[in-house]
Amino acid sequence: MLDARLVSDRLPDFRTALTRRSAAAGASLDRVAVLSEQRRALIQRTEARQAERNAANQAMAKLAKGDPAEFAAKREELKRLSEEVKALEVELAALLAEMDQLLLTVPNVPDASVPDGASEADNVVVRTVGERPAFDFEPKEHWALGQELGILDFERAAKLSGARFSVLSGAGARLERALASYMLDLQTLQHGYTEVSGPLLVKAEALLGTGQLPKFEEDLFRTQRRVAEEDNQADQGALYLLPTAEVSLTNLHAGEVLEASELPLAYTAYTPCFRSEAGSYGKDIRGLIRQHQFGKVELVRVVSPEGSLEQLELLTSHAEAVLKGLGLHYRVSALCAGDLGFAAVKTYDIEVWLPGQGAYREISSCSLCGDFQARRAKIRFRSAPKAKPELVHTLNGSGLAVGRTLVAVLEQYQQADGSVRVPEVLQERLGTDVLRPG
Repeated sequence: MLDARLVSDRLPDFRTALTRRSAAAGASLDRVAVLSEQRRALIQRTEARQAERNAANQAMAKLAKGDPAEFAAKREELKRLSEEVKALEVELAALLAEMDQLLLTVPNVPDASVPDGASEADNVVVRTVGERPAFDFEPKEHWALGQELGILDFERAAKLSGARFSVLSGAGARLERALASYMLDLQTLQHGYTEVSGPLLVKAEALLGTGQLPKFEEDLFRTQRRVAEEDNQADQGALYLLPTAEVSLTNLHAGEVLEASELPLAYTAYTPCFRSEAGSYGKDIRGLIRQHQFGKVELVRVVSPEGSLEQLELLTSHAEAVLKGLGLHYRVSALCAGDLGFAAVKTYDIEVWLPGQGAYREISSCSLCGDFQARRAKIRFRSAPKAKPELVHTLNGSGLAVGRTLVAVLEQYQQADGSVRVPEVLQERLGTDVLRPG
């Protein structure tokens, strides 16, 4: 969330910056602009009444108590002024609360280094890694390969849960597990991340902290739980299925004040993720690219503001290391302002080559959110002992989406006879170097 007072004081600058995203993003400050003017007027009225109240209080203190009538009149005037000040303060608090609620739906401001543009067509490729695999046959899509290998079943998944679910079995299930295990070992043993296993059901407050609520509620799966008598009654109400471990990992420190010596914090987790994919119907209706349930290894870093852009480069390199280890061809693109996610100030998309589709597809999105999430989740740190707490910066990225990585392995390592070579780093985990049909 943006700082309400800073937005009020520099409204034209924020409007210009948000217009880089879209005209609608810039216009999202229209109501905030109205409230900002009301805020200034209300602050002036409040300060004027406070000055009158202070003067009346001083006059009353100097007044000789020998004149009861005058003393009573002054006391009534002081009472009236105090009530007016209190009413104005309540009105100001309500106005600021409304402004905060509005700002919960306003996206983050793009960093100056983010390229201009309106859509993914304007994203800028910053590097391409490896060579595209060459085939002397027509490469197949992953869904055809998976079904021929007997490891991927969409029909039985639909029988269980409906569209956009899948069942992996045999070598497919082992491959999924091997990929997740490889990713976690790489991030924890080589890159210093702490692995976390946490709840898959989260409160609305956690989703508010990272920016999924209130704006993207339609993309979430919500459940209403029954609360046992021994449970805290304040915990009654809706819980949400985790859309990404970014939510739980970032909110581990919600409401806390950290010490500078603790930063940076680096967390990773493998979780199933659940998304309704609202508004995406008709897109990627076949295969594993866009599912309601999918596995993902998430990377989250909590850092001091100084050097947070460099931390984004570091986090992105950690996600790339997975693809390099697997020997997969990919590219990295800097997202333009119009394609940024809601909470991001800067994002790199890592896109893996899928020869069966003849296209690059996103496999990781690595973002710096600045203090946008930290302000919502109230995560602060002290730069020095006894220093005033200030907001941290947060970063997140997929390291990687496991299902999409499995897709890339199937498509890039396929062979003419329908078999699929296993990347060297996974062979010991799978106990084979080739997956064969039948």
